[in-house]
Amino acid sequence: MVENTQPNRQPITPNALLHLTDGARTKAVMITEVLDEITKPKISGFTVIRNARLMGYPVLESIKSVLPLVDEFVVGLGQSEDDTNEMIASLNSSKIRVVNTIWDTQKTKGGLILSEKTNEALALCQNDWCFYIQADEVVHEEDLSTIETAISMADGRPEIQGLLFHYIHFYGSYQTIAKSRRWYRNEVRVVRRSSGIQSHADAQGFRVPGVAGLTKPNVARTEARIFHYGWVKPPKMMGQKSKLLNRWWHGNKRDHEFESFEYARQYGLQNFRGSHPAVMKALVQSQDWSFDPRRALSDWTLKDVNLWASDVLERFTGYRIGEYRPYKLIQK
Repeated sequence: MVENTQPNRQPITPNALLHLTDGARTKAVMITEVLDEITKPKISGFTVIRNARLMGYPVLESIKSVLPLVDEFVVGLGQSEDDTNEMIASLNSSKIRVVNTIWDTQKTKGGLILSEKTNEALALCQNDWCFYIQADEVVHEEDLSTIETAISMADGRPEIQGLLFHYIHFYGSYQTIAKSRRWYRNEVRVVRRSSGIQSHADAQGFRVPGVAGLTKPNVARTEARIFHYGWVKPPKMMGQKSKLLNRWWHGNKRDHEFESFEYARQYGLQNFRGSHPAVMKALVQSQDWSFDPRRALSDWTLKDVNLWASDVLERFTGYRIGEYRPYKLIQK
């Protein structure tokens, strides 16, 4: 038998650090930080975009919000009629890899072109954990460490195929959020590529291949938030964006519906009392239009009453009637 002459190494604990000299303590901390950096999962970010300027997408803010977290960022850049290419280039980051793609404008069914292009970008990611951020979504800097911790936790649990985020939907202005059950509360934004997960339908959510076909992915909830600014821009630009986006579902048959766009004073609008991500500061301060979400009770419809009743139920039980949940939530 060969005698084991290797020292019995113990992990570096906070208590152990207290008994080291300053120099040794500094070196131990540095070693620990290096080991943590080596062992933590690598992360890819990815998005798809075209006509960002024409449609008023805060795509630069979106990408900037994720860059500190990821090791690379893939941009699926479709042919555009504006300066989207130059906008992305202005970010000047070595992490960003732009892939030029062609969007077939004849594909006008169900918004399927969006998941098609999203899957193309996902396939180009080099790491197993991939953060999908849409061009009107932004991550708060306060949540980056939470996301990183969640990915590290999920990395050791192969049954977890994605991570779930809480959504904050802005509507009409940067000071107003939409909270009725018309708006989805949660969605998957970090995915494990090796699970075979794919963007689905109009690219809101994901599916994984199963024995009986595509099925909902197993996901763990994070405490991180996605700030969704898709419904905040000057009314005229909001109409333009809605028209161009709607064409992926209906062609140009409904273009006329968006010529005189106005934000609706819909049920469930509330004042936003939190803080915006730092990258959004300039856009928030630049708002030059007004929107008053207040409604009189005389404006309520039967549908509003039903929404109010379901809100009461949700407040007391946590259950949301008819909630769209394209995922299977598992315990951490």
